[in-house]
Formats: sequence, structure tokens, C-alpha cells
Amino acid sequence: MLARIRIVLCSTTHPGNIGAAARAMKTMGLTRLALVNPRFFPDEQATALAAGADDVLAAAKVYASLVDALQGTILVVGMTARRRDLSHEMRPVREVAQRVADEVQQGDVALVFGTEMAGLSNAELDACQMLANIPAQPGFSSLNLAASVQIAAYELRQALLQDRGAVGRDYPLASHEEMESFYQHLERVLRGSGFLNPAQPGRLMIRLRRLFSRARMEREETSILRGILKALYPADDGSSRPF
Repeated sequence: MLARIRIVLCSTTHPGNIGAAARAMKTMGLTRLALVNPRFFPDEQATALAAGADDVLAAAKVYASLVDALQGTILVVGMTARRRDLSHEMRPVREVAQRVADEVQQGDVALVFGTEMAGLSNAELDACQMLANIPAQPGFSSLNLAASVQIAAYELRQALLQDRGAVGRDYPLASHEEMESFYQHLERVLRGSGFLNPAQPGRLMIRLRRLFSRARMEREETSILRGILKALYPADDGSSRPF
């Protein structure tokens, strides 16, 4: 199950943090590292701070966008220290690790970490189904990137080492790309029908993402909803993209 967990680092500015994160991953048995637009990689500082986790660095994949890095996942968890307006529900990382341990039996799961200074952007948070935080001292809760990866990796390992019995679903969950296609289809229909005014979109799509993220939709359910959208608004041919 550890091989199905993907650690995603977005726009990392210091290569040493990539190496230290790789080392933190390897100590807990995690091997899949994804880098989204790192400022410097590969880099000697990354190799030096990996301190023996060179294999994790060598296998790391670099992506041009977070969307590309999340392909094939069924659950995306955003790691953040701050609660954002209208963001998904945020839970302690230990609690989220238990959820991940259940769902990773169905497919790949990604934990996404933001930049060292600003964390995850609002757009990056929108790509997540749930948020996790590391409970720390109020007023001084900002952790080093590699330290955050270490704590999250530890909690995931402990959750997966538990005897979870026969945990699973009868039907597969929708993948990240299937959900994104659904959101795009939904937005096109809402715009085409006039329900969503492109000039004043407000936060409708953000709220709808929150709603369906809580539902943890199955693949068949996604297909049903897209079929309903197509039946209600057959004028949509998918040619216009919402973004």
C-alpha cells in the first residue's frame, strides 16, 4: 500500500528541501516523489541532503502542472497550516491518515505540499478532496517542508501498519481526472443553461467542488451524473472549455 502513496511538492524553491523530503519519505517506506515546477532540480544540494535516499530522487518525476502530477489518483490530500475561506474541511493529519489507509486499497493517493513560504495556493487547494494539518503550537505552526513530509509519512505508515481487516468498497472510486472532467462538464452546462453567469461566477464552482469532494463519488456515480447533464442539456458538445 505504501507504493500507492504519492508525495507531491509544488514549486519548491530550495533544492535542499527536496533532498530532505526524499530522505524523510524513505525512512517511512515511501518511494514515489512528484515535483511540480521545482526551481532547481536535479541539484547537488538535493543529493547531499537526501543522505542515502538517492534512489527516491532518481525515481522522482517532474511535472509542468499539478493536474499532470495527480493523474491516476483517487484521493488528493492538501497539506496546509492555514484554514482558507470556503476551503474543504480540514482535519488533523493523523485522522486523515486513517482515511488514506482505507482508500489507498482502491488506488493511488497523493499528498500535496506547497511552497516553503506561502504553502498551497487557492487553485491548488481546489484540486484536493480534503485538507490535512499538523496540530502544532498556535501562533507558531509553520513547519519546515521536509519536517511536514516526515510527520505525514510517519502517520501514514502507522495507519497502514494497523490490521484494518476487510476494508474496501464494492465499486471503484472516481479518479482525479474523471472528477475534473465532471467538473468541466458541469461548468459548461451551468454556463450554457444560463444558471452560471461567466461575468459574475461568484464561488459557485468552489462550493460545488466542496460538495462532491465530501461525497467521495464512485466512478459509476460520476457517469450517472454526466449522463444526467447530457440529457438535461444536450446542446453541450464538449467543444468549449471552461478554463
